[in-house]
Amino acid sequence: MDEVFRALADPTRRDLLDELYRRDGQTLGALVEYEAPMTRFGVMKHLKVLEEAGLVTARKQGREKFHFLNPIPIRQVYDRWVSKYAE
Repeated sequence: MDEVFRALADPTRRDLLDELYRRDGQTLGALVEYEAPMTRFGVMKHLKVLEEAGLVTARKQGREKFHFLNPIPIRQVYDRWVSKYAE
């Protein structure tokens, strides 16, 4: 769970998750376009952190790699920390 909190602490990574929520299954190129003027390498670094935290999964299809939002870790954070305080 520490990795999830670390990944969510960065506003750029939260923006990437929001973009994947809006349109799931995007390539690196599409995400770089969304995060302009960030470099391709910068977006790749953020995606790696999100993948390590389990928040993003990737699937290769031919020469392209598509990134998908995995909402399960966010739900686990909600269940453990947010829901009991929401009452």
